[in-house]
Amino acid sequence: MFRSLQHTYAQVIDDARGVTLAAASTLEADIGGGSRREQASGVGRAIAERAKALKLSQVVFDRGGFAYAGRVKAVADAARADGLEF
Repeated sequence: MFRSLQHTYAQVIDDARGVTLAAASTLEADIGGGSRREQASGVGRAIAERAKALKLSQVVFDRGGFAYAGRVKAVADAARADGLEF
């Protein structure tokens, strides 16, 4: 999970192999518009869909040192609502 002033990014990474398995960000056209928090929710839904497509249901949520509030919380809540466990 990473957030900049304008965008939000999320990745599912296999730490053992050092490979990114899935990624989503607000830079993608299909994530949608709205407020930055609504866009972050779209990132959470997209990363959950992509993880489930890889048959992954359980992940570790690394907030990257950012406070668990606002857009970070929106990503986590949306991913949980779409079936990811962490």
